[in-house]
Amino acid sequence: MSSTMNVGVAVKTIAGRRGMKAILLSAVVMIAAATGASAQDAIDRAGSAVAGDRLFVGANYQPVDRTPEEIHQDIALMRRAGLNIVRMGDLAWDYFEPTEGHFDFDRFDAVMDEMHANGIRVILDIPGQPAPVWLHHRYPGVDLVNQDGVRLNPAERYMDDIADPDYRRLLHRMADTLTKRYAKHPAVIAVGYNNEIGNGFMSYSEADRERFVTWLRARYGDLDTLNRAWATQRWSRRIGSWDEVQLPYGDGPGPFERYLDLRRYWSEETIDVLSELDAVRQRNMPGMPALSNLWPGSGRRGFDYLSSYRRYTDHGAFGYYAGDAIGGAYETMQMRGALDTPVWFNEFQAGGGGYYGARGRSRMWAYFGLLNGGQGFLAWTFNSHRGGEEQALFGLIDHDNTPSWKLDEWGVIASEFKKLETMGFPRKLDPQVAFAYSFEAEVASDPHSPTNTVRQYFTTPYMDQQRNAFAPIYKDNIDAAVIDVAHEDLSPYKLVVVPGLYLMNEAAAANIRSYVQNGGTVIMTAFSAKVDETNQWFNTSLPGRLSDVFGLRTNEFNRASRPLTGTIAGQAFTSTIDFYEVLEPSTATVMGRIDNVDGKPPVATVNTFGKGRAIYLATPAQPSVMTPLYRSLYAELGIDRGPTTPDGVYARVVDGRTLYVNSTGEEKTISITGDKSSVLHGNKITGTLQLSPWGVDLIEGHQ
Repeated sequence: MSSTMNVGVAVKTIAGRRGMKAILLSAVVMIAAATGASAQDAIDRAGSAVAGDRLFVGANYQPVDRTPEEIHQDIALMRRAGLNIVRMGDLAWDYFEPTEGHFDFDRFDAVMDEMHANGIRVILDIPGQPAPVWLHHRYPGVDLVNQDGVRLNPAERYMDDIADPDYRRLLHRMADTLTKRYAKHPAVIAVGYNNEIGNGFMSYSEADRERFVTWLRARYGDLDTLNRAWATQRWSRRIGSWDEVQLPYGDGPGPFERYLDLRRYWSEETIDVLSELDAVRQRNMPGMPALSNLWPGSGRRGFDYLSSYRRYTDHGAFGYYAGDAIGGAYETMQMRGALDTPVWFNEFQAGGGGYYGARGRSRMWAYFGLLNGGQGFLAWTFNSHRGGEEQALFGLIDHDNTPSWKLDEWGVIASEFKKLETMGFPRKLDPQVAFAYSFEAEVASDPHSPTNTVRQYFTTPYMDQQRNAFAPIYKDNIDAAVIDVAHEDLSPYKLVVVPGLYLMNEAAAANIRSYVQNGGTVIMTAFSAKVDETNQWFNTSLPGRLSDVFGLRTNEFNRASRPLTGTIAGQAFTSTIDFYEVLEPSTATVMGRIDNVDGKPPVATVNTFGKGRAIYLATPAQPSVMTPLYRSLYAELGIDRGPTTPDGVYARVVDGRTLYVNSTGEEKTISITGDKSSVLHGNKITGTLQLSPWGVDLIEGHQ
């Protein structure tokens, strides 16, 4: 993070404590000094430096699709609806650079100026993907080659080889030119990089193989180390020279060790692209927040976001297309990581059109995002696309340019959120619980090869374990973080949950050990700590590197003839799974057993280690098992449950008021004590609060 960015963060922190007017002048002086800008430039920048107390509601906008007359009409409609933010520039490299080295910004200048004149701020997106056709034509190294060796034309928007040096060079020039052009434009509030980076493809050209070999040399140093890491003594796979190294198959078959390194390599290439773009931002637009529409969880390529995000972003930001509340909340927390800045939903389901659902659903999801610390909400998209890959997606105005009911709904969101800015929103989160996620563990536990014997163990996929562990905490209306435990400080959390962390690297194990030793409480579930950094099973007692911390050995795996039942922490549970690990306690004590298996083996154990406790669960994470375990720990750990709500309704207290969000299509009734009133509707509430399908409310009053 640049020194200028640190100034901006300091200004926001001071403003929150002392009030804006008291420190604005000194903030301007600080920013001017840090950037070498004039006082007026610093005042212009102050709008983005202190934007933490505002809410933004708007849309993604592609002026490349629109005539000047349509653009003028669109902006008028945005202003009338109260929208105050757009994201522009993405997906349109050749709009700015129609031929190599020839830039044309006149049309975009006019759009930017008109947005500013109408009070609409802009996230300026560097359009690094897709690369233009002319780039592919002149520099064929940017074309993808599939794992069968076939060169592919750029038939869709994600088909660029981002490791190609010509691509990198021309992307850098585009980013440099664009950011210099709009560095001082008063409409710009943030910069984004390469829309949905992570959803591209891996490539298999000879040049890619050579780059992969260079990466392996840097990682392993010599062939002996590589051979040990890849277990090449098995099945006559020993590598005798670097020329014999081939790119592993992303779609299988092949050993897991090589597949993991393939995914690591492409992850690092992706992170390098983002880091290089951030260096351009810091040079040309110091102090301007980085706020990109990222897709690290894409199954095509993805990347290790949680180990790297501080290198290229200031906010968790992504496209929000939640199918259910738990999945949406988990992904939001995963993108937030350990950042203390608000989350941005850079693409947001617009509702309607036969694709995103009923009226009122976008408003509900917007409030759900607000509950989860959201600050910016940008509909995908403003105008419905008439052609291209997404022509069936309906925006806020229809294909004939008629404003739809969706624009009215987003206008309601904008109006209501403007009022909420004075009521503690965007909401600052203070997570009491952390959940351990690892990109490498997800890759390592993915049985992509049909011949890999590990498939028999993964009856509960890694991401299912993650959400199953997360759901009970979230349903108890408790804030939680999703982090990589190998890279974050664990001391702020009262409880750390490690669901199915199959690959346990040395850094993660050391961090967990230190956290427990210093008084922390950890829960780890089945499938955890089975393989090391090379994706090979530990040759020690399991869980590897942590057997003494958990006070047990778990080297045997069983299946029952029926779903498991039993007791945990004194409470009965009934599961839908039949798989369990056989726990052999040494210093640990049993805190629950499986009742319907011969011998009633332990379902959970707890071990005192140093000043803290380590709990091991014999089953994959499942809400029926996790819920009683969590609730048995709340009181002694000082974890405060949030408001009590029926299933599908979520709530948080914000500055003495309670926000309720009904994520279901059914009416819900909530018991209310004392005399309350609705901030949103103005009515009095006594005894019960009725929430309509997709309904929301913010209530205040006395007990």
